[in-house]
Amino acid sequence: MFGVIIALVITGFVARLILKKYKPQPVLMMGGMLLMSLAIILGTGEIVAEDSSTGFIWFDIFEFMKNTFSNRAGGLGLIIISVAGFARYMDHTGASKALVSLTIKPLQALNKPYLVLALGYIVGQILNIFVPSASGVGLLLMVTMYPLLISLGVSKLAATAMIGTTACMDLGPASGNANLAAATAELDVAIYFAQYQVPVAIAVAITIAVLHYFTQKRFDQKAGHDALQAAAAAKEEVERLRKHEGTVEEDMPPMIYAILPLIPLVLIFTFSSMVIDTINMHVVTAMLISLFISMVFEFIRHKNAESVLSSIMVFFDAMGTSFARVVTLIIAGETFARGLTSIGAIDTVINASQDAGFGPVLMILIMTAIIAASAVVMGSGNAPFFAFAALAPDVSTQVGIPAVVMLLPMQFAASIARSVSPITAVIVAVAGVSDVNPVDVVKRTAVPMAGALIVTIIMNFILFL
Repeated sequence: MFGVIIALVITGFVARLILKKYKPQPVLMMGGMLLMSLAIILGTGEIVAEDSSTGFIWFDIFEFMKNTFSNRAGGLGLIIISVAGFARYMDHTGASKALVSLTIKPLQALNKPYLVLALGYIVGQILNIFVPSASGVGLLLMVTMYPLLISLGVSKLAATAMIGTTACMDLGPASGNANLAAATAELDVAIYFAQYQVPVAIAVAITIAVLHYFTQKRFDQKAGHDALQAAAAAKEEVERLRKHEGTVEEDMPPMIYAILPLIPLVLIFTFSSMVIDTINMHVVTAMLISLFISMVFEFIRHKNAESVLSSIMVFFDAMGTSFARVVTLIIAGETFARGLTSIGAIDTVINASQDAGFGPVLMILIMTAIIAASAVVMGSGNAPFFAFAALAPDVSTQVGIPAVVMLLPMQFAASIARSVSPITAVIVAVAGVSDVNPVDVVKRTAVPMAGALIVTIIMNFILFL
């Protein structure tokens, strides 16, 4: 029990520092190192396996970090940075913008403001599979879908709230959280996406769309928003937005570029155990093939070999940035998780839960609640999930369920709860474009996200437990 108290105190201190805008990587690392140091002093657990020890236990703290860097950098880390590089290259070529512009065209034929808003969420969530950045999707939709919504008479806050949640499930093989969940559950990421994420995501997405429809409509009515008057006044807002962001038509590539962001997903699923299992297609391989194809498109478009070849630095620079921001966060999270384990906190909690008769359902709820609360406080879906995902296999083994059954709701909870935090990047970004208060935005996202979290847990239990 003493280990649990120490873990709670240090976890609270870590959360406080992150909330105060300290960089999460050093905070999580220092928290993990402190916990491991106390574990050595108290003799509560090992830092690394005996056959991996340096021979001096205090050096083993750094040996664990070295081993984690080594394991993650060449495996999961390489996947994440290659995905980030390709996503940035798609922005550079304008392919992401072409895909978004093409996708929202069917919505322009409708003339029902809140129906378009609800369907807009579905479109945005699907786009997030191919454009794996919450802020990226949000900002693209702010210059494409947002003008359409306010032209139909939807309020600025309603449109901003919906767009701010369009990446609230971190779906697909291109998502860092999804790749970490799949790796931790020892599943191929394509299997994790198709067999676990998609069945739950369909129910959750429908729930969010319906709740956005009624929630945003109700909020607008309570605010005295008149859709007809708003539609008439929308021209001024659209003009302001265009001055802020530039028009959608500027630098728009040919519409055939819309297929480029789709290529990696097509390759990953085509050459997998679900379709053609005689060829093995790794995520990184798919990204490199897709990059090569995209550069061919760029050469045909610009007919300038020097500029096209130079553009590959966009890919490499984004890889470096992603390693610094995302992969290091995974390593820091695993260091913190190791500290919690070595101090004996996790074993104590598991044993106490078993003695109290807690079954897998309650343990899933506890782990999911921890992730959700942390995501709201930290304003990040990555930081809490990376910190606690490593604990899921041990906890799930103790309660007798597959790790993926615990990891799936944890992963969804991280990104869903993030959408209720006024300090999360995507909410701040879209609120900045529409010139509204992020706090007012999350008041409107709270109900759809609460419904999403409830349905996530229910569907996970129904389908997999």
